Amino acid sequence: MAKIVTDSTADIPADITARLGIVVIPNYVVFGLETYRDGVDLVKQQFYQKLAETKLIPTTAAPPPIVYEEAYRHLAGETDEIVSIHLAAKLSALHNSATVAAQGISEARVTVIDSGQVTMGYGWMVIAAAEAARRGETLEQIVALVEGMKRRSRVLAVLDTLEYVYRGGRVSWVQAMVGTLLRIKPIVEVHLGEIRPLERARTLQGSLDRLLRLVEALGPLERIIVLHTNVPDRAECVADRLRAIVPDWERLIGQAGVTIASHAGPGAVGIACVTVH
Repeated sequence: MAKIVTDSTADIPADITARLGIVVIPNYVVFGLETYRDGVDLVKQQFYQKLAETKLIPTTAAPPPIVYEEAYRHLAGETDEIVSIHLAAKLSALHNSATVAAQGISEARVTVIDSGQVTMGYGWMVIAAAEAARRGETLEQIVALVEGMKRRSRVLAVLDTLEYVYRGGRVSWVQAMVGTLLRIKPIVEVHLGEIRPLERARTLQGSLDRLLRLVEALGPLERIIVLHTNVPDRAECVADRLRAIVPDWERLIGQAGVTIASHAGPGAVGIACVTVH
């Protein structure tokens, strides 16, 4: 059976990774001179506590290739087919680390996929890949499945502030909004490796209303999760309203991991979904 690998930025709920046997490699989070492994040395509540107690803006870093190479070699003792799915290559060095590591593996075939997505935008791809592996599908079939999901996968989010995206320095259009960093509640979308602004609103409620209308306009959805960065009550409200749009939705709410929170900042709420068509 093929084995599925991803990184912690996929934000897949722990019960799902355990049930499907998904291997998750922790990303690195940096506060000043201190480096932590996402979800290992620094769990979500510890992260938000540090964020509140320090003026430091956290950054993230990809693990070196050797970390992935060790994981692949270990899995090669169990299978000769490995599919490794990662954060958008345009936004992180994670994909490159995994690619370099895969080139050093001869004991198994390792295919590394650039998801073009963030958080559960590719977490859903990883889950679908693991489900396919459980059904006995081959590496080629799993890769085709994931590639087919890329254009149908979207993450839409309302950010409480643009400060963290701005300081991260990876999104060029933020520069044009510097003068309004603290006065707008922007809606952003991630699709096929690009982060783009959709709309701006002066109020949080206005942005959340528009977020739900945008999701509804996407058409039928086959996979959906509401995500948040330390605002569970806000996420619950969005989930309540989402149920009216997608009546048969199996309610699923997740707290985004520390890697995403480092760039989105606290107070963000989003929806990661995969459209049917």
